[in-house]
Amino acid sequence: MMDQPSPLEALRHRLALPLGDNAVFDGWTKAAVDSAAARLGIDPAQARLAMPKSAAGKIHCYIDGIDRALEAWAADNDVATLKIRAQIRTLLWQRLQLMMPAREAVRSALSTLAMPQNLALAASASWRSVDRMWRLAGDTSTDFNHYTKRMTLGAVYASTLLVWLDDQSLDQTETAAFLDRRIDNVMLFEKVKAQWRGSADRRPSLARFVGRLRYPPR
Repeated sequence: MMDQPSPLEALRHRLALPLGDNAVFDGWTKAAVDSAAARLGIDPAQARLAMPKSAAGKIHCYIDGIDRALEAWAADNDVATLKIRAQIRTLLWQRLQLMMPAREAVRSALSTLAMPQNLALAASASWRSVDRMWRLAGDTSTDFNHYTKRMTLGAVYASTLLVWLDDQSLDQTETAAFLDRRIDNVMLFEKVKAQWRGSADRRPSLARFVGRLRYPPR
């Protein structure tokens, strides 16, 4: 059983997405927290107590809120019944749709997270997000494959996010086309990687070569 969040954590979870929506107008500031609290009918003093004081901390809470919203959406929409390519594509696309009301705030968030003092936080948040998407897609790997999948998806997400931020096409068709191309590249990479693993017995082995030198065939 998962631990229940504390009252302040639960409040932070409620405020996360409205915070992003209001950061479009107020930036990642205390004013955005107050506006989000007013929208939800929450005491602003309690809201300020629940939220981190720094802009980077507020952005981190927003990203966690998107992660949670995506998990809830996936559970309600039977994403697990899709094939793996469709799952990854659907989850990434839905993530962008969840962030759409706060798109301009996401743009400023990327600038904030790119500051040297925030790079570690940015890397941690990105890894957590792609890890959650892979887990929603049913991935349970724990070996080297676990890391390569997440690094690859992280690169796809980052590049697609940049296209999405500047996409003025109807219904974000340019972003959709870009995402499809990148997902196809990932699936090709995974196929080649699987073939490479499957041919392990046929690949040259330094250990076997050295063994033959030491113990030549009779």
